[in-house]
Amino acid sequence: MVQDLDGETEQLRASVPLARIELLGVPAWTVTRHAEARQLLMDTRLVKDLDAWGLWRTGQVTHAWPLIGMIDAGRSMFTVDGSEHRRLRTKTSQALTPRRLEAIRPDIEKFTEHLLDALAEQGKDGAVDLKTVFAQPLPMKVVGLLMGVDEALHPMLTRQYKAFFSMLTPQEDRLALLAELDVFYAELVREKTAHPTDDLTSALILAEEGGEPLTEEEVVGNLKAMVAAGHETTIGLILNAVRALLAHPDQLRKVLDGEIPWETVVEETLRWDTPTTHLLMRFATEDIQVGDHVIAQGEGVVISYRAIGRDTTHHGDDADTFDITRPTPIRHMTFGHGPHICPGAALSRVEAGIALPALFGRFPRLRLAIGDDEIRKLPVMTQNDMEAFPVLLHG
Repeated sequence: MVQDLDGETEQLRASVPLARIELLGVPAWTVTRHAEARQLLMDTRLVKDLDAWGLWRTGQVTHAWPLIGMIDAGRSMFTVDGSEHRRLRTKTSQALTPRRLEAIRPDIEKFTEHLLDALAEQGKDGAVDLKTVFAQPLPMKVVGLLMGVDEALHPMLTRQYKAFFSMLTPQEDRLALLAELDVFYAELVREKTAHPTDDLTSALILAEEGGEPLTEEEVVGNLKAMVAAGHETTIGLILNAVRALLAHPDQLRKVLDGEIPWETVVEETLRWDTPTTHLLMRFATEDIQVGDHVIAQGEGVVISYRAIGRDTTHHGDDADTFDITRPTPIRHMTFGHGPHICPGAALSRVEAGIALPALFGRFPRLRLAIGDDEIRKLPVMTQNDMEAFPVLLHG
């Protein structure tokens, strides 16, 4: 089903509002409709605490399960609830403020221009992979700048996260690379503790509001998850927007002519072709009634954002259509809802809002070098990610 997201989405939507699914042999529920997802994401009876999962408590799920690293990811704002979640999230909010995002905007613009120069050079005689040369390194450069990570280490992080998400990576290798990432981030945190600079890592360590200071484990957990979620999401957002516009040249023309703002392109892409297909996982601390279904205490719940973005009851009968001319505001939940809404949403929007107009401004005749139906997805269960995106820069 990885190669047929439209087919998967259609099957999930047929089981609204909840679908019974199996994740590599592990049963769970997934919510597929906007209204019910919004309700469940605010329900305090659904928690991130792994110990609330019945299958984990009984030993039916162990670290041998390939997806466990997305749930048992160390202590961070992504894995706790209530007051502890607020404490950890407050620290991140202090470190990732709108003022900080505006301060790095010139850096994002500079990174973008340098990568477009590289794209022009590599694509001057034929096809070039937009993902490898542009969409993938840009968010890694940005998150590296925020974290204070030397650029020489970016390729290593890219490889590690690619291997982590791939379903082709043997589980023993995945567990080993997770341990390596823990060591990397722990060493980074110790270095920034001894020699703080003006970056997100130092800000997390030094933040003083919101209760007790973060422990090393908590800073590591926050950084590890933020890099995974932040840079992967932005890669998908940029590539999915380019793909949608190239498949709808009439809409692309409206954007290039200034009739439709790039912000609208970003929001419609987020709704229509979500960077994250499924988000793992929350657990019921008591029975929860959802329509005619009951999520039993201890059961796991997945949020299927791609199906939610195509929900016809919320987005209209044409929810399967990419349309930046929609007459009403695009209200989606692609970055989540409630206390655990993605803290990097604003950063991803800023990056895409800079990258897309710069790309098409430099290469207005950009087109795919292969047929759209020849694009292959990576073997990843949770991310909407492509193997490659070969393009011709000058038509």
